[in-house]
Amino acid sequence: MRILVTGAAGFIGSAFVRNLLADAYAGWEGARVTALDKLTYAGNRANLPAADPRLEFVRGDVCDLGLLRELLPGHDAVVHFAAESHVDRSLAGAAPFFRTNVLGTQTLLDAVLDSGVPRVVHVSTDEVYGSIAEGSWTEDRPLLPNTPYAASKACSDLVARTYWRTHGLDVSVTRCSNNYGPYQHPEKLIPLFVTHLLEGRQVPLYGDGRHIREWLHVDDHCRAVHLVLDRGRAGEVYNVGGGNERTNRAVTERLLELTGSGPEMVRHVADRKAHDLRYSVDESKIRDELGYAPRTGFEEGLAATVAWYRDHPDWWKAAKYGAGRARG
Repeated sequence: MRILVTGAAGFIGSAFVRNLLADAYAGWEGARVTALDKLTYAGNRANLPAADPRLEFVRGDVCDLGLLRELLPGHDAVVHFAAESHVDRSLAGAAPFFRTNVLGTQTLLDAVLDSGVPRVVHVSTDEVYGSIAEGSWTEDRPLLPNTPYAASKACSDLVARTYWRTHGLDVSVTRCSNNYGPYQHPEKLIPLFVTHLLEGRQVPLYGDGRHIREWLHVDDHCRAVHLVLDRGRAGEVYNVGGGNERTNRAVTERLLELTGSGPEMVRHVADRKAHDLRYSVDESKIRDELGYAPRTGFEEGLAATVAWYRDHPDWWKAAKYGAGRARG
């Protein structure tokens, strides 16, 4: 078995690759991996094993059709993680998001068709649905994105659907809730706040902190992606949630406790534009069809994540300050 993973040096993509190389997924033991990543600020070669006989790392752009046509022949599947994903950056400049997320997906799927690769999983986000005041989104809810990032991912989901409907490509889409865990770039809420607190710096909490997110450990997400890759149906969308809804304020308060920090370390800042109030996905489809269930409780996973950042200052300082101070 041979798999091409795009965005393989990013937070979620690298977790998937590490687990795949560790033979964590039944039926895919011994699989060889081609890891494709452009190594932007969010991609880090250190997130992947330095040397593994089953791993080939290729630095390249998912928008490079010639490169993709060269790489893809002989692969059994593609898992497409590559994306620009930080909402605040999309508010400041949307063009890279539409280039990578929309054009990159279209370019990849064209190359897949040209190369005859039989299976693709396109990894997306619950943010394509917009905001929901109560209840949870099912996969057939309309897409109502509220930020350029979310809009670019919604577009890429629809691109994937058209390649199934028009060309008969065996492609499935996953839409996950907020991920957390080790190796996440310090621009995102949990690693940003953890690393700030470890440095003795205040954390910037948007508005009154009442925004609600559903948290999913990255390893649980990657197991879900594997299940969809292995047994998901062509043309289908699968929501992947963690079942752990928390306000941003509640998450912040728990991070203060885990780092031994006081409430004076929270600095309220003006809310960002189009800040969705609540996300929540109904994951009954992937549970019923594929037997998915998250394994990592939020309290356990969050404590382990804080401990990882405490134990790996060289990694997060390089990520945080190598290309300037990122805040998100």
